[in-house]
Amino acid sequence: MMEHRVITPGSDAREHLVVIGNGMAGCRAVEELIARDPARYRVTIFGAEPHVNYNRIMLSPVLAGEKTFEQIVINDAAWYAANAITLVTSDPVQVIDRAAKTVTARSGLTVAYDRLLIATGSDPFIIPVPGKDLPGVISFRDMADVDHMLAAAGRGGAAVVIGGGLLGLEAAHGLTLRGMKVTVIHLMPTLMERQLDEAAGWLLKSALEARGQVILTEANTAEIVGDTHVEGVLLKDGTLIPASLVVMAVGIRPSVALARDAGLEIGRGIKVDDHMVTSDPSILAVGECVEHDGNVYGLVAPLWDMCRALADGLVGRHSGYRGSVTSTKLKVAGLDVFSAGDFSGGAGAEDIVLRDASRGIYKRVVVKDDRIVGAVLYGDTADGGWYFDLLRRGENIAPIRDMLIFGQSFASGGAQADPKAAVAALSDDAEVCGCNGVTKSKVVACIGAGNTTLDAVRATCKASASCGSCTGVVETLLAVTLGDDYSGERTVKTMCKCTSFGHDDVRREIVAQGMRSIPEVMQKMSWSTPDGCSSCRPALNYYLLCALPGAYKDDQQSRFVNERLHANIQKDGTYSVVPRMWGGVTNPRELRAIADVVEKYDAPLVKVTGGQRLDIFGIRKEDLPAVWADLNAAGMVSGHAYGKSLRTVKTCVGSDWCRFGTQDSTGLGVRIEQMTWGSWMPHKFKIAVSGCPRNCAEATIKDFGVVCVDSGYELSVGGNGGIKVRATDFLCKVATEEEAMHHCAAFIQLYREEARYLERTAPWIERVGIDYIRTRIADDAAGRDALAARFLFSQTFMQDDPWTARVAGAHGEQHAPMARFTPIDATREMA
Repeated sequence: MMEHRVITPGSDAREHLVVIGNGMAGCRAVEELIARDPARYRVTIFGAEPHVNYNRIMLSPVLAGEKTFEQIVINDAAWYAANAITLVTSDPVQVIDRAAKTVTARSGLTVAYDRLLIATGSDPFIIPVPGKDLPGVISFRDMADVDHMLAAAGRGGAAVVIGGGLLGLEAAHGLTLRGMKVTVIHLMPTLMERQLDEAAGWLLKSALEARGQVILTEANTAEIVGDTHVEGVLLKDGTLIPASLVVMAVGIRPSVALARDAGLEIGRGIKVDDHMVTSDPSILAVGECVEHDGNVYGLVAPLWDMCRALADGLVGRHSGYRGSVTSTKLKVAGLDVFSAGDFSGGAGAEDIVLRDASRGIYKRVVVKDDRIVGAVLYGDTADGGWYFDLLRRGENIAPIRDMLIFGQSFASGGAQADPKAAVAALSDDAEVCGCNGVTKSKVVACIGAGNTTLDAVRATCKASASCGSCTGVVETLLAVTLGDDYSGERTVKTMCKCTSFGHDDVRREIVAQGMRSIPEVMQKMSWSTPDGCSSCRPALNYYLLCALPGAYKDDQQSRFVNERLHANIQKDGTYSVVPRMWGGVTNPRELRAIADVVEKYDAPLVKVTGGQRLDIFGIRKEDLPAVWADLNAAGMVSGHAYGKSLRTVKTCVGSDWCRFGTQDSTGLGVRIEQMTWGSWMPHKFKIAVSGCPRNCAEATIKDFGVVCVDSGYELSVGGNGGIKVRATDFLCKVATEEEAMHHCAAFIQLYREEARYLERTAPWIERVGIDYIRTRIADDAAGRDALAARFLFSQTFMQDDPWTARVAGAHGEQHAPMARFTPIDATREMA
């Protein structure tokens, strides 16, 4: 029996607006209302989830490991407090009493309202097949679903995603990145058939299959198989697909049960007028749950329009919602897709098509009576907004028909046309930023109000502050509006679309301002997107790790998938494991351990790498901890073959065995590797020690190379043996092993502190010059000592084997850093 409690207004005599739904629609409506008249209403919001308002569109990056939940929050707790909003979480409203003008939640809490806003969104459609209620069958609508998928991915195995629409493909993409073997089942012949035509759908299918997913179109689900838990999916043609997780992503339906029970007028959704008012004048509705003029919308852009109209009505303004002409611009699993209007063609319609197979680009514009009626773009969506503007305004395209398919720049006057003219020609109500619903006129007004930089525009009207794809248009509007007063060119290449700062600026400010976390950097440096992206987050994580050894906690979710899983994912979804072999030296115990692992886990391939190690291929994700444990038992640690870190130290046998050897190159290589392993760097880093000038270890194409000679050790830096081969630059010559190791430590630390993330030593040295490196390392003894000391201090925190830690963590053990081998251990055991 419910316990009945009542929220009373106390001394607050303002009208009480109660909002059912703490999602994007409900909170955006409240934001619009506050922007118009912040003191007009007292607001209470009921949410079914235990969270503050977050961006559901960004659940896919959370699943993929590109973002955390905190990074997709739209309105944090401080926003509710600052606006005196009462938030009730984990307590969905179950009853609306229109006569008493109250709502009652599941807990029994009863609240009176003057105006009620229903923003219940939509419910996922679950296919009514046998087995649909088995544990392991979920939808993809909220954070709880993501948590369920993450837990399943952590256990490994296979997943089936039913539904080849946007949500299904995003779920499949995220689960694939998490290491699961994923099969997508789609009933229709074409993926995303509501947004894409057959040609674009085929390109998308091919791209996803190349990433390791299995895509089955025209596949009909007959049954979900399992006794106590999902074990597989049976298709109607008899195909059985094993799976421990099934994600239903076949569609959504407006959530209208609460409104229907209250006696409101219902069609496909809750029926509303132009101000989002329902059949009860005290009750409004907004978002995916509503039906306006016979239409139900499931996209963000109409939602923003509805919220503006609703807020206008609540404060007595007369402008209303007139419906939306929709377009869809998406990034599906990292692939650009755009569609608008009716691309099915039909009587009287003509297609204008551009295909560029080598670049993976497809464009199709559907024209009828010299008007665009539909468009589909794949691979290059830059002109999507322009096509949509022409479609929405019904403009006659006959004068530009010959150039139409090549885009706005060509159609405005050819390849050499001024891009400013094309942007200036956009109508005032042309949508510039689809993510935040910002038109050209709003951007121009924002600039006219004194916001004369890209960052200022982003902060004020939000144009280009989310995905960043409209940044070029916003910058052109700045140039058109300000004329000679706009500086225009950026002098520094930015880290990514999220910021106007370059790598060097960010590194400098992290140290200067003592910033200690990724959110702090983004806040203090005015990131345009509050949660960053897959380009800047790994870079910020590295810069903080380098600047604050021991104080900064490594953010695993800001690492690439191989670094998170401590193994290299392969094209078939399995992993390869590379144990470290100090200086390329091994012994019977290690070889037996590797052989045992290969047999025990049925690894199909063992390969000698270019770095003098053994790579074990075909390990299943669920077997990784056991493989690590077996290798650890033989004293072997991770070779970091997956990391932006030290990879290998390659050696020749040197003076101990070779008749040409001048020094103990093997022993020195082992000692250098023991000193440098585990260190995170801007990019992968390779070292080699050759025992004589014959250079069998190829030291002169490594990031740091040592060539032993009779009188000492010649040191060189900045080599690269990849696509663009680069020989090293000579650094200096030293007399002892200790000096060689000391110079190596100093050089690595200089590279760690000053190179940009994902910049190898070769381009770094070409950028700053070898003379600068010599000045800092060879010529400045005190500076060299300080660099080496900082490197060794950092290593006290970094030389902690991730395999050992993961194995220990799985057993609840306290884990201490992995003890390092001494040079005597490594060389004597071989003998």
